Amino acid sequence: MTHLWIRAESRPNEDRAGITPEGAADLMARGFAVTVEDSPTRVFPTDAYARAGATIVPAASWTTAPDDAIVLGVKELPADDTPLRHRHIMFGHAYKGQPEGQALLRRFREGGGVLYDLEYLTDDNGRRLAAFGYWAGYAGAAVTLKAWVAQQRGGICGPIHAYADRALLLDELRAQMDATGRHRPHALVIGAKGRVGSGAADLLVELGVAVTRWDMAETAHGGPFPEVMAHDLFINAILARPGAPVFVPRDGVAPGRALRVIGDVACDPVSDFSPIKVYDRVTTWSQPVLRVADLPPLDVMAIDNLPSMLPRESSVDFARQLLPVLACLDRIDHGAWGRAAAVFRDHANRLD
Repeated sequence: MTHLWIRAESRPNEDRAGITPEGAADLMARGFAVTVEDSPTRVFPTDAYARAGATIVPAASWTTAPDDAIVLGVKELPADDTPLRHRHIMFGHAYKGQPEGQALLRRFREGGGVLYDLEYLTDDNGRRLAAFGYWAGYAGAAVTLKAWVAQQRGGICGPIHAYADRALLLDELRAQMDATGRHRPHALVIGAKGRVGSGAADLLVELGVAVTRWDMAETAHGGPFPEVMAHDLFINAILARPGAPVFVPRDGVAPGRALRVIGDVACDPVSDFSPIKVYDRVTTWSQPVLRVADLPPLDVMAIDNLPSMLPRESSVDFARQLLPVLACLDRIDHGAWGRAAAVFRDHANRLD
């Protein structure tokens, strides 16, 4: 019997889930065993999973789970040196040279476990099978706009929080923008044809922001890209990969630019392949932006769990995409799971 163990998220401001109570019931009807850790913050209440028939256990008890349990989470595990013996499904952020990612891979290698990174769970054509991308773009554009509004008021963006639904987020943003006057910024979204870019563009259009949409054709020449500096807002919606062009070089902070806020939704500042070179660390819910220039101001937004601002919409959407893939866990050595395991082993074998 395939045993799926749903762990509670340990990261602050992380309320998402990779499976709904209805999804858990679906897997159990297929013969899976499903264990769910209790969590007071998960967007779906624990008792909903219990009513669906799942076994409920205390939070953080996955460390004592049976060896054959497959542990499903969204974001990273607590950072320590404990070897990892289980098979884990999550966003590991471990394959682009990130220091924390290298430490995570060593924990798996030492414990004999396997990382099935959700970012590398793909079909036969290499397309991702489940992604939070749309809602990452949507929320990222929202925080980028909040940063612009704060600048119009002579300040810097304050702490952000989660919203019960996107209507509340839109109402708040619309009121904040209206309070600054009739002027609206002009935004450039690169990666506009993808999930992330589509979400960002949709949010901006809903709030009356003019959007220039670029994708591969517009960036194929490799740069430089003075057009980025000519927009008030820039949303980066492409993943950092080898060969990615640089959209904002280190001297992008210089005066003479219209650019005021960069929303790096892809958020890989420590990757060697990052297309934005003016910052070097992620931002947080308590400090959503990093000011990298003052005259005129330039802020960078780079929060790496943006979809949790809209935990219900993003979790329902993601879980809908992931459920058919989870249903194939009884054939974990094949298909998408086999490919994800091969990516893990390739990177684990490269460790020093």
